[in-house]
Amino acid sequence: MSSVTLHPVDSSMMSNIGYDPASRTLTILFHSGKRYDYEGVPPEVYERFLAASSQGSFFRNEIDGCYEYRHVRGRR
Repeated sequence: MSSVTLHPVDSSMMSNIGYDPASRTLTILFHSGKRYDYEGVPPEVYERFLAASSQGSFFRNEIDGCYEYRHVRGRR
């Protein structure tokens, strides 16, 4: 597991997000317990994600389907 610090977010979809600028990896922990790492995410996208009024909408519009990802842990 990576050592990325996860930050809580106020979202009905996800509980925490984090970012590793060295690898440009965005980590999302969903309320379901699933954790995914999205690769190649630019730092400005992460900053906009954190600042979004709805992280769920931002995820659906700007991240899901736009970046390669891998399931890290949790229920499949």
